[in-house]
Amino acid sequence: MVTVWELDFYSRPILDERQKKRWEILICESPLAIDRPLESLFRFSQFCASTEVNSVRLRQALEQAIAEAPHAPKKIRFFRRPMTNMIVKACQELGINAQPSRRTLTLHQWLEQRMQEVYPADPNYQPGETPTVQLSGSIPQPLPDALRGQKWAFVSLEAGALAEMPEWPIDFGEAFPLNLVGLPPEMSIPGLIVFSPRALPLAGWMSGLELAFLKFESGPTAKLLLETGANDCWVLATLNDRQSQAEAEEFETRKQNAQGVHFLAVQSNPTVEAFTGFWLLQELASRSGKTEVRKQS
Repeated sequence: MVTVWELDFYSRPILDERQKKRWEILICESPLAIDRPLESLFRFSQFCASTEVNSVRLRQALEQAIAEAPHAPKKIRFFRRPMTNMIVKACQELGINAQPSRRTLTLHQWLEQRMQEVYPADPNYQPGETPTVQLSGSIPQPLPDALRGQKWAFVSLEAGALAEMPEWPIDFGEAFPLNLVGLPPEMSIPGLIVFSPRALPLAGWMSGLELAFLKFESGPTAKLLLETGANDCWVLATLNDRQSQAEAEEFETRKQNAQGVHFLAVQSNPTVEAFTGFWLLQELASRSGKTEVRKQS
């Protein structure tokens, strides 16, 4: 299986001897499968001074991490868009594909744990949230004509049933262990199945994106959106009738109850048992509590 890493390079709420914030490089492995043991995931952390914030320092840390890891990564995901140039440059010099992504679930959990337990224990800890840049989302784009699904349906599965996912016939997909989120087996996980006679090219196209989450957008023209990458957005469906809008609202409610966890599946038709695509997703809550501003089309 391909190895994917998640990376963060940013300042922390800890001061150095010059009263400047210390920076930290965090690297962790994406689990990719629902049955991957969390304790087996590679992790690497390293502090550095604010005067060392450059691509050379990051490349050196990546070289050290690669030397320590059981497998070198084929791809590295990162979520801080202001750090794009630095991260991409360091990764390119090592022949690694760097992708802006909101699918940094393991890193999100690790950062939360360090914010609560690790940084406050440092004698030079400075209370207060580490600022991030709030950027507006892009205008939702229509799916390519050849990839639009003919039908779709909101469905749900119990979390316990998803444990059987490794046994399902799936052409394209990705998941993560549900104990990363701590959901009980009886929790209802909402999802969307897209049916299309061109299911294979649709799922193949989706697999090339950094799938983040599905979201219902209400308004004069209600839409079901697929968020990808750092801030890309696609219109999966336009919801013109009240019934489909009510189903989408129920989907959002169930998603919130499941800590943002949900799934997207692709099938050629409702009678087949195999999945052309199946992705377990999670919409991460913002630490700042702010809602991303979405440009209107």
